[in-house]
Amino acid sequence: MTAPGETTIRVAIVEDRREIREGLAMIINGTPGFSCTGAYRTMEDALDRIGHELPDVVLNDIGLPGMSGIEGIRILKERYPKLLILMLTIYDDDERIFDALCAGASGYLLKKTQPARLLESLREAVDGGAPMSPEVARRVIALFRDFRAPEAVSSGLTPHEIRLLRLFVEGHNYKTAAAELGVTVHTISFHLRSIYEKLQVHSKSEAVAKALRNRLV
Repeated sequence: MTAPGETTIRVAIVEDRREIREGLAMIINGTPGFSCTGAYRTMEDALDRIGHELPDVVLNDIGLPGMSGIEGIRILKERYPKLLILMLTIYDDDERIFDALCAGASGYLLKKTQPARLLESLREAVDGGAPMSPEVARRVIALFRDFRAPEAVSSGLTPHEIRLLRLFVEGHNYKTAAAELGVTVHTISFHLRSIYEKLQVHSKSEAVAKALRNRLV
């Protein structure tokens, strides 16, 4: 039962392995505050049916029969821009991580993630975070270190906006970024709107993807 005042987080699953798909659905439906709106074997099936009861978050595999999970992200984000998508996959290589984030994924988890951490990550995503498995976060940071210094002038971002964007890339949410910078959540929202306008994006995940792609942080 959901606690008073707590909103139920609706989750859809796209996973081709039946035992994993059904196991995830059982965990989600068996936890107060969470509900599974649909569990799909293929991305084609998900795209056809997910709009009937749109979730808050999609747990999305990459290696699927037919259309890949990464290609599916792009279509889902085009249709439902506010939909949050967390990758849940066995793949931890740089190329797939980078492609998933650039396509619009809000986080990247490995399938060995424990159920408690998985549920925590779903809530974190809804709260504005970008959850990643530790191994993935280390790879993302390593990718940043290989990048040359950003050319802030070309993006029009101020040093403060770049610092804020870097925090979001590292997985911070509004509250933790505000604490890190010593400002209010309202100030974070103000600066984020400026970042959206300058980068010509509409969401935090799009801003993170563009920052990665254009080496802005």
